Amino acid sequence: MSGNTFGRLFRLTTYGESHGPALGGVVDGCPAGIALSEELLQKELDRRRPGGGTAGTTRKEPDAVRLLSGVFEGATTGTPIGFQIENTNQRSGDYGPLAAVWRPGHADMTYDAKYGVRDFR
Repeated sequence: MSGNTFGRLFRLTTYGESHGPALGGVVDGCPAGIALSEELLQKELDRRRPGGGTAGTTRKEPDAVRLLSGVFEGATTGTPIGFQIENTNQRSGDYGPLAAVWRPGHADMTYDAKYGVRDFR
């Protein structure tokens, strides 16, 4: 299967799907004492918010990040940093008709050919 962990000394493991209940990850290898907060991460997430251009989606997605572990009083603790983003606007049922077609620019076909998994959401 495909991997979802990246890096060696500084590692990121991700979980979730775009049309699942949440996306998240664990960052391991971050030293203690680095300034980090939900507000700082939220600023970065807001930069990629959809709807900014003519080709963007019209969906309104809050993408509110929640730090679960590894941060205390605005600084990293040296333990793994867990974070999660709830997916409040997923409507998997909207993708039912796509089960019969391959979408240009999506990895559906490649993933199916390589791993035998067809998740058209």
